[in-house]
Amino acid sequence: MLFFLIYAVARRLVRTFAGTPTVAALEIENAVLRHQVAVLRRKAGRPRLRRRDRVFLAAASRLLPRDRWSSLLVTPQTLLRWHRELVRKKWTYRKRRTIGRPPLDPQIRDLIVRLGQENPRWGCVRIQGELRKLRIRVGATTIRTILRRAGLPPAPRRTGPSWSEFLRAQARGILAMDFFTVETAWLRTLYVLFAIEVGSRRVHILGVTRHPHSAWVTQQGRNLAVGERLRGVRFLIRDRDTKFSGPFDEVFRTEGVRIIKTPIRSPKANAFAERWVRTVRQECLDHVLVFGRRHLDTVLREYSAHYNARRPHRSLALLPPDGPGEARASPVPSHVGRRDVLGGLIHEYHALAA
Repeated sequence: MLFFLIYAVARRLVRTFAGTPTVAALEIENAVLRHQVAVLRRKAGRPRLRRRDRVFLAAASRLLPRDRWSSLLVTPQTLLRWHRELVRKKWTYRKRRTIGRPPLDPQIRDLIVRLGQENPRWGCVRIQGELRKLRIRVGATTIRTILRRAGLPPAPRRTGPSWSEFLRAQARGILAMDFFTVETAWLRTLYVLFAIEVGSRRVHILGVTRHPHSAWVTQQGRNLAVGERLRGVRFLIRDRDTKFSGPFDEVFRTEGVRIIKTPIRSPKANAFAERWVRTVRQECLDHVLVFGRRHLDTVLREYSAHYNARRPHRSLALLPPDGPGEARASPVPSHVGRRDVLGGLIHEYHALAA
């Protein structure tokens, strides 16, 4: 009842103060619009204005005097900010699109993923070396990115021991020799005598035996000298094991090779031989069950043939010890073949003829 009386009084006052019907309609319309603007300002949320709304309000503000700007939904600061944005867009030039690195061939990308899936123990640098043998040049960072996008985790990486400057300077004329042991399936210990050329990283499997006495070791030294595999060798690095006796050293002295003995309990002094032992265990022996001496001799000779002829090496610019010179860039081969070594434990890749 009270609300109805207030409404009746307000209606009577509007009729009393209104003039002619036309003027009264305009004034009432302006009053209604102003009241609606006041209602909108009391809202919690801000009204969303489109671009054409901003243009209209900015143009209308130029025709209204300053004291009438209170009828607008926006403040004068907002109008000035819109103007500054228009000026900034006026002086904004179209940016030139820079041309970056060309995308990688999808065939190469699929080949990298294939190598990573078929060889879980290969890191990005090893895959880079395999691709370089196929005359494909791809950066190690790119390979790492492709493998991560394919969901393949990186292979474990371990840093090898540091090498002295003397070994680096005289690498071409140094031959390192050492033993390592292998346990058979029947828990029998076999001893493997090997030599590695420090300069070329070429490996020689000299023999496998259960009883490595000094006479056997001396005979293996003679076989190495008779085979003319000591050509260009000036130094032989070995440890102080008693199996390397005087007659063994004499065999190499007659060939003009100087014997260098490593200090006691210093495996880093013969770092190249120790590093190869870890390589042959990690890539071959840890995944093979050896049944006897002949079996181990066959496995090691097949792996050493792969190591010397096909496996890329970091210190040789990702080339194998007996491989060709540096590969040049060439088109991607349409077909890549695979050769299994040691029953599929190791894979070798080569380009197939079209």
